[in-house]
Amino acid sequence: MFSKILIANRGEIACRVIKTARKMGIKTVAVYSDADADALHVIMADEKVHIGASPASESYLVAEKIIAAAKETGAEAIHPGYGFLSENASFCEKLKAEGIAFIGPEVRAIGVMGDKIESKKFAAKAGVNTVPGSTEIIKDSAHAVKISGEIGYPVMIKASAGGGGKGMRVAYNDVEAREGFTSATNEAISSFGDDRIFIEKFIEQPRHIEIQVLGDSHGNVIYLGERECSIQRRHQKVIEEAPSPFLDEATRKKMGEQSVALSKEVDYQSAGSVEFIVDKNRNFYFLEMNTRLQVEHPVTEFITGIDLVEQMILVAYGEKLSMTQEDIKLKGWAMETRVYAEDPLRGFLPSIGRVVKYSPPEETENVRVDTGIYEGSEISMYYDPMIAKLVTYGEDRDEAILHMRKALDRYYIRGLGNNIAFLADVLNSERFQSGDITTNYIAEEYPDGFNGGSLRPETKKVMLAVAQTVHSFEMGRQSHISGKMNEDAPDYKDKWVITLGGENYTSSFFATEDGCTVLCNGETLEVVSDWLPGKNMFEATVNGEEVCVEVDKLLDGYLLSHNGATEKVFVRTPRESELAKLMPEKMPPDMSAFLLCPMPGLIVSIDVEEGDEVKAGQVICVVEAMKMENILRAEKDAVIKKVSAKAGESLAVDEVIVEFE
Repeated sequence: MFSKILIANRGEIACRVIKTARKMGIKTVAVYSDADADALHVIMADEKVHIGASPASESYLVAEKIIAAAKETGAEAIHPGYGFLSENASFCEKLKAEGIAFIGPEVRAIGVMGDKIESKKFAAKAGVNTVPGSTEIIKDSAHAVKISGEIGYPVMIKASAGGGGKGMRVAYNDVEAREGFTSATNEAISSFGDDRIFIEKFIEQPRHIEIQVLGDSHGNVIYLGERECSIQRRHQKVIEEAPSPFLDEATRKKMGEQSVALSKEVDYQSAGSVEFIVDKNRNFYFLEMNTRLQVEHPVTEFITGIDLVEQMILVAYGEKLSMTQEDIKLKGWAMETRVYAEDPLRGFLPSIGRVVKYSPPEETENVRVDTGIYEGSEISMYYDPMIAKLVTYGEDRDEAILHMRKALDRYYIRGLGNNIAFLADVLNSERFQSGDITTNYIAEEYPDGFNGGSLRPETKKVMLAVAQTVHSFEMGRQSHISGKMNEDAPDYKDKWVITLGGENYTSSFFATEDGCTVLCNGETLEVVSDWLPGKNMFEATVNGEEVCVEVDKLLDGYLLSHNGATEKVFVRTPRESELAKLMPEKMPPDMSAFLLCPMPGLIVSIDVEEGDEVKAGQVICVVEAMKMENILRAEKDAVIKKVSAKAGESLAVDEVIVEFE
């Protein structure tokens, strides 16, 4: 077996590979850029090598630097993770020339299937159903419009070397085709160093389902069930699960056998995924083959009990698969949510900066956290905004969802925006819980964006109980500290007013041996908890139901987060409540005359000049952050008074880009 491997990646996937290598007794080498000098994967590895500046194009995408690091440390093999050089045939050839093993498929498979255009041509020759489209390289925006018109809108504009939603746009008309081609090309160059673009028909109301395959160098290939990846935003997966709630056994078998046949045609060796679009009648069409480990591989590991990274390493060393197709049994249900550094309340724009507080849920046999950060880490603008992958397991889908909802409640992150509330809101949805999902789910369920999780009746009840309990504990602590706990101290037990969601509730509090009793608007809420002031997580049972609520102290109240909802809650005496009504509301300044940078990012282009008259919807500028381009448009007709930024500048959130007259 290999004695030392190098991981040509960063973040959570590098950490995840290191864990398996350590289990196998293999030493590891981490590579890192300037931005990742203190990253978790660097800390975890046995050795580390600096490979360049922060942009991936100057570090993680430079094959020569990766190879030099392997030779310097004596690493016998390289695991590429996903993204970066994981599907780069040229990199694989260079490793072979240097006598370094690639923990992944052979060059031919990467070349044929790792390229989206070539894979479609090959799949068509092999008799695999493919999505209608053009496999010719798109030359420019005019060519994009021409091909789109021939295929028929809507179309999908995709980077040939793309993945993870990068270099991908849906166009419904000529204008969107032009803009989509430009943005997809720029993202493709930035993320993959490859500007080739192709176009295919966009199938509406589809499901995205993929088959996990595993092959060795002795001609054996098996499939390990499927993953449902239909919950997506901007073509980037958000929630995945295995198995799919939609497939029947017959369809699963057909998709699996077709995936194995396709893999054998290219002599596939390693872990890989064959992706399909599946329509409402369970007709499936080949989309692409990812010749690498997928981000969502943990859900397959949960339901099969197979460590895919371990299998990749064994296969790369020349070992035969130790299992056959008959050995593969799918047991239980697994679900994965991707926790991102982004602000759902601001259109999911990337959020960067220092992770001031970080407390993930405890890992158990039902909960797994794959992360590449720790408290104090920096989320930079140079890479993907993923904080972690939260994975849960249950005997069935309902149980997997229940474990996920509880785990999300126990995930505490402060210092930058995150999408935990959004993930919880999706999981709370009756439609999601029923399994009625497509790749359009988020667009259909959140047509106006995410405006905060719904405050459901059961969530409100929990927040009322927790707010009263926390406040009473705080008051008791203050009384003890100040020496006011005596017979002359005022008794506020039945004189509280809780303000939540714009409504007032009368409340009383009575301490019990293991918690307290809260009487709120005539309803009794029994709270059992050992919570102490200063803790950010309030773990308890409320009327026998286990709950976990995030508690942040405000100047005059509390910010409570639970079950996807975040609310400001105030607990006051009746007199304080009366006075609070008289306080004037502080109004935010009027910034309607300014276009502000919605996220920390790089100005790619400024498309207007001072004095220009712009129309509503017209492009003002393009901002890049986390390898994604964001087009900012005029919200109404206006005249440009001043342009305060220029292309090439890096701006902080809310910095002024343009001022309107």
